[in-house]
Formats: sequence, C-alpha cells, structure tokens
Amino acid sequence: MTTAALPARTAPARDPAWLPRLFWTGTGLVLLWPLLVATEFRPWVMFEEQSLRVSGQFIASFFPPAHSAEFLTMVLKETWRTVAMATAGVALALLIAVPLALLSTRVLSVSALSGRMAHGPFWLRQFARWLLIVLRSIPELVWALVFVRVVGLGPTAGVLAIALTYGGMLGKVYGEILESGETHATEALLRNGAGRLQAFFYGLLPASAAELTSYTVYRWECAIRSSVILGFVGAGGLGQQMDNSMKMFNGGEVATMLLVFMALVALADRVSAWLRKVLG
Repeated sequence: MTTAALPARTAPARDPAWLPRLFWTGTGLVLLWPLLVATEFRPWVMFEEQSLRVSGQFIASFFPPAHSAEFLTMVLKETWRTVAMATAGVALALLIAVPLALLSTRVLSVSALSGRMAHGPFWLRQFARWLLIVLRSIPELVWALVFVRVVGLGPTAGVLAIALTYGGMLGKVYGEILESGETHATEALLRNGAGRLQAFFYGLLPASAAELTSYTVYRWECAIRSSVILGFVGAGGLGQQMDNSMKMFNGGEVATMLLVFMALVALADRVSAWLRKVLG
C-alpha cells in the first residue's frame, strides 16, 4: 500500500510570533521608562567633551601602576587582611545561621508530625524567621557604618557587618534547602523517638550536604568582594587603602590594587570551585 506524497510546506513570509513579541517589547519599554526617569539615567553625559577629558586624565593616571617594594608589601598585607576579614565574617555568620535555620525548619518540629504545630514551637519558628529577615534586609555596608562608630575604624567592623548580613542570608537559604529536600527519613527518625539533632545529622544533612556546602562556599567568595567594598567606609583591608589612594588622586596605586583585587577574585573563584568539587 502506497501513500501519496504530502505537498511540501512553504516557509512563512514572516515570523508568526512577531506581533506578540513587539507588543511585550513595547510594554517593557513603557514600564521601564518611568524607572529610568526616576533614576536620572543619562548615559550620553559620559560622551560629552568635558566628561571624556576628565575620564581620559583619570585613566592616564593609572599608568604606570605603582610597583615599589614598600607599596607592594603593604598591598599584600592588606590583601591577606581582606581574605581574613571575609573568612572570619563567614565563620561567625555560620554560628548565627545554623541555629536559626534549625529553629525555622518545620520538618524538625516534633509537634508538626501530627499535622499542626503547637503554639510554642510555631511562634519560636516565626521569631527565628523574622530575625533572619531583619539580619539580611540590612546591607552589610550599613552594618559596617554602625560598627565603625561603635568599635572604631578597622577590620573588626567589617567582620561583624559580614557576620550579621551573611548570617541572615545563610540561615534563610539553609532553611529552604532543608525543607525542600527528602524528609521521609527525618520524619521516621522523629516518630521513633530520635532527637532533633539526631534527625538532622542522620536524616536531613546527608541528603542536603552537597547543596549546603556549595552555597556556603559561594557566600564566602561573595564575602571577599564585600570586604573590599566595606573598606571604603573605614572597615579596613584593601578597600580602605584603595579609598585613600583615590582621595589622593594617586592613579598608579589604584591601578595596582585593582589588579591585585582582580587576581584575588580569580583565585577565590578557583578555590571555590575546588572546594565545591572536593566537598560536594
């Protein structure tokens, strides 16, 4: 039995979805325009004659980068201080995040096994969640400004700022990871008399360890970038030295520190990838 050959279809002369795409593109531009007006977004100012002249003078001051032995020694010292600030901040953030994440995780509640959590555990869980919201809603830059006034200039303010903001971020994401994973083993352990920590270590943690580790290492990498920014408000490290050089219009020193910072971020990215591979 033979079948007749189907007639070849001709390609459409135009994209059949062009009208919806044009509509949504126009809608996006209409919605975006008030935002651009509110932010006074005027990129064409950068190409005016005076702006180009100032930019050219500023960029020209970057060459040659500062490379004296004394200056490079100081930069390496501040770079190490920046890494130490980020690492210590994340370590303290874990002390905040882990307990609050465990308190806010519904699956670790014994009373919730019956279907409805008791009033005491419910409000304790809500308090932990509200505290995490407060911690992460205040940027680390604001925390640094507060702690600079309390403890003075230096890395201590940066460590505390990273600890509080990243504690809120890590606790929030830890809780979501734990609740979105496989919970049958945890519930079985709790129903058979195991404690909450036992249920966590033998039920929840094995299934979520890789994801928790990956996110923690990623946050450490972000903390290194944040620690440089915090230096601009007096929290020490490489950022504070860069701020001093910019105020003195010393482009060569700024260029050297920018190169060191880019190398630092690249190294942190490689270490982060290696840790994810080893621990994941």
